[in-house]
Amino acid sequence: MSSPQDNSPSHHSLAFRVMRLCRPSFHAEDAVLRLLDPLDLLAAEDLLDDPALPAESVHRLSDPATPDAAAAGDFTFRDRFQIRNPVDAMSLSGLLVLPQSFGNIYLGETFSSYISVNNSSKFEARDVIIKAEIQTERQRILLLDTTKSPVESIRSGGRYDFIVEHDVKELGPHTLVCSALYNDGDSERKYLPQFFKFVVNNPLSVRTKVTSFNYCITLENTYLEACIENHTKSNLYMDQVEFDPAPQWIATRLEGDNYSSDTNSKTRGIFTPPVLIRAGGGIYNYLYLIKSTLEESGQGKADGSSILGKFQITWRTNLGEPGRLQTQQIYGTPITQKDIDMHLLDVPPVIILERPFQVHLSLTNQTERTLGPFEVSISPGITSSEEKMVMINGIQKLMLPPVEASNSSIIDLNMIATKLGVQKISGITLFDVREKKSYEPLPDVEIFVDIIS
Repeated sequence: MSSPQDNSPSHHSLAFRVMRLCRPSFHAEDAVLRLLDPLDLLAAEDLLDDPALPAESVHRLSDPATPDAAAAGDFTFRDRFQIRNPVDAMSLSGLLVLPQSFGNIYLGETFSSYISVNNSSKFEARDVIIKAEIQTERQRILLLDTTKSPVESIRSGGRYDFIVEHDVKELGPHTLVCSALYNDGDSERKYLPQFFKFVVNNPLSVRTKVTSFNYCITLENTYLEACIENHTKSNLYMDQVEFDPAPQWIATRLEGDNYSSDTNSKTRGIFTPPVLIRAGGGIYNYLYLIKSTLEESGQGKADGSSILGKFQITWRTNLGEPGRLQTQQIYGTPITQKDIDMHLLDVPPVIILERPFQVHLSLTNQTERTLGPFEVSISPGITSSEEKMVMINGIQKLMLPPVEASNSSIIDLNMIATKLGVQKISGITLFDVREKKSYEPLPDVEIFVDIIS
């Protein structure tokens, strides 16, 4: 039962009493105390060692739940603390404890409350209009309003009971406001407001980490790691932890047993055991592989949005109370849309020292207008003394024709390596002759330079 924050004036006939409706908890006892023998309290410590004491007398005094030991004539302490019933190991008596207060209320749960309007006066309250609403820092949610159908009367000593429910979607302080407008014994119209305050806490936290890397020259993989931590005082059984990707992404959960399944698959298992996250800081990690739908269909990279998606999480507590949360949008690495995308398609598998070789570049116009003509060259090093070990073979500036909107062009670039071992193709730069604009150099690519065997 909860008490109002502001006590109602004594001259009011009515008063509200509020009790939160939630499932009971298990009643646990000390298993050691349940295994104590009554003889420990009623007899001397050497009673069982007296050979002159008849076994029948001891049996009448001993625990009737242990007839086997008495029948065998063994009344020593040898098996006193042996667990005879599996329930004893759990310290559970089979009883349940009803909640005595509002308790902890968490985001994502359903707040259910039993509200009673009591008439403690000697007079009848008539034409009672009752309202109940939840007030937060952002909004007011009406739970009950009997304006259109007032309670005809609440007799002296009587009461009017009702139940309200609210899906908790905000953190922080909440106020349950109960009010009654009624006629008292003197036919005076009175208004009674009462306030019941509680705080909504966060049941769990979701920490994410986004990692991207190229698994080939042109394509990229993105991995999303999610760590879910339990902040409640009870175990959480996760019924569902699904990542809902944005339209331009496909998400696949990666399992530890090498089993993976698409989160947007239409076929799922009939039953999936819930994941247990233990109370007071237990954690569980999830890993998702995220790919662009455009890359999968060969249409190039996605648009400039860096939104990956959001998590849908549902769980149950020890006695089955449900909870549900939806995270905010999760962002990946910001994607910058370039006017021109230049990347390396392939290099020869074998490169011989001071022998010309050819690399293939792709040039894609990602705008709605024609760009070019272009010059392709290798930019000089940071210092004048820095020597390029891989350079263009022949004319140092390659002229390219304009590229139409949304079209691509393949470039064959002749190069030569001047030093053995692992070297880098670096500094390949594109310059727009008409707009007098240079684009970012191509990322470095390592090659191995060998000699003729």
